[in-house]
Amino acid sequence: MPLLGAVYLLAATDTVASRVIILANSKQAESVQLAEYYAAQRGIPPANILALPLPDAETITWSEFVASIYRPVQKELVRRGWIDGTVSTLSDRLGRDRFTISGHHISFLVTCRGVPLRIAEDVSLLDQPTGRRIGRALYRDAAAVDSELSLLARSGYEITGTLPNPFFGEENVSNLDAQSVVKVSRLDGPSFSDARQLVASALEAERVGLAGRAYVDLEGPHPDGDRWLVAVEKQIEELGFDGEAERTTATFGAGARFDAPVFYFGWYANDLNGPFVADGFRFPPGAIAMHLHSFSARSMHSTDDGWCGPMVARGVTATVGNVFEPYVQLSPRPDLLLRALSAGKYFGDAAYYAFPVLSWQSIAIGDPLYRPFKVSLEQQELHPEQLPSALAPYVKMRRANLLLRQGKTEEAWSLLRSALRDNPGLVLALACARLAVSANAVPAAVEALNLVDPKKDFSPAEWSLAHEAAILLAAHGARPAALGVYVRLVKTKAPSAAGQKSLLIEARSVAEAAGDQNLVQEFVSQLEALAPASPAK
Repeated sequence: MPLLGAVYLLAATDTVASRVIILANSKQAESVQLAEYYAAQRGIPPANILALPLPDAETITWSEFVASIYRPVQKELVRRGWIDGTVSTLSDRLGRDRFTISGHHISFLVTCRGVPLRIAEDVSLLDQPTGRRIGRALYRDAAAVDSELSLLARSGYEITGTLPNPFFGEENVSNLDAQSVVKVSRLDGPSFSDARQLVASALEAERVGLAGRAYVDLEGPHPDGDRWLVAVEKQIEELGFDGEAERTTATFGAGARFDAPVFYFGWYANDLNGPFVADGFRFPPGAIAMHLHSFSARSMHSTDDGWCGPMVARGVTATVGNVFEPYVQLSPRPDLLLRALSAGKYFGDAAYYAFPVLSWQSIAIGDPLYRPFKVSLEQQELHPEQLPSALAPYVKMRRANLLLRQGKTEEAWSLLRSALRDNPGLVLALACARLAVSANAVPAAVEALNLVDPKKDFSPAEWSLAHEAAILLAAHGARPAALGVYVRLVKTKAPSAAGQKSLLIEARSVAEAAGDQNLVQEFVSQLEALAPASPAK
């Protein structure tokens, strides 16, 4: 029987924001407040907020999902005219209503903190219908709530195994396929404040543009993952962002350079580690980060369990992850995610461009309307005053890198040198020094680093940059200049006791090569002070 006509008309101006639906848990006041905050920030009609009494747990059963989330959400969206469908009096074996659905009008569905995250495995519901071959590894029905909500515009689909995502890697999707999927993204984190920050950071990045460095962690346990991350590294270079790659089987270490990580793509560790857990670590506004791991989003409510929740707690703006084991080939593709974002797509579209399958484990975390490349590099250069002073140098470095890719070395050097004179700091000084060393102009590298105020101690955040500068100078024969950096650096709090010891050993070695016995003895004394006292006899 046909359902009643839509109670709520679609917005007169058919913008993407006007077609965003926001799902909140009416049993949690902060969940509803988050929905209202997001709607207000993005100009989404308040009528698009759907607040329902939902289970409070992150992990729920299939019966809870169908009864408390899937059925009431689907019914309400049909009633309001967001999904075009008619319903019969019949239901399927899971208790879902049998709808005849012809499409939908939703740009994105946003699940707010308070909406459950995962659906637990239920072996009693496993099924393998005739004509559908499911491998043993995929013969499961544990899933992400958001991935199942992607299929609200379908009726009677099977929950065992996966379903193809028509948007995966496709630039031109047929209208029929597009109408069968609702793109879902989540505003969630260890606290409601963290979840709100996802929105605030997206808006800030869209105002001033992305600025920072990129970090890619290679050498994981599967060749496919490495192939994708090598492609990411190449894309980042083409975009001009300065950065580093970790090329061992380990993740980035605690003492690795990790300033202003506006991009991070890596794998394969159970939990957040390395420079991410340093005191005071924060991502810059707009940061996009992804750690490829089977259970990266097993909880969104912890500051140290997994990767997605902890990264949100540290200020990331957009990320993707898995709530249960997806297997590598069915994990979100980092190279496709970055390709779509850099082409100007919304985060919500980019995530679905990167998800191989649905009714499975992957989720998108962040504002789906976020467009990290909304502000171009040229616009940033026209309005440098809009950028935070700490991030402005990275815009200069990006332009210099693009000039270098074009073979315009002199122009790149002139740009960096001028920027350093105007804004003397370790970030630009090190960029100049690296470029000078690559041209065998070691005196110019020394001169650049000497522009950094020698009377000012390095901050803990500058430890890895200063360390890199010292190594660079020592490796190219500028030992007196390197020792000047080491002397200042040993006064700075190191990322770890092991890092401080390693630094002092390096410094002693450089002092010995330079023939400076006074500094040799000073570094030896400091090393001895680090050694644990012998037990009393």
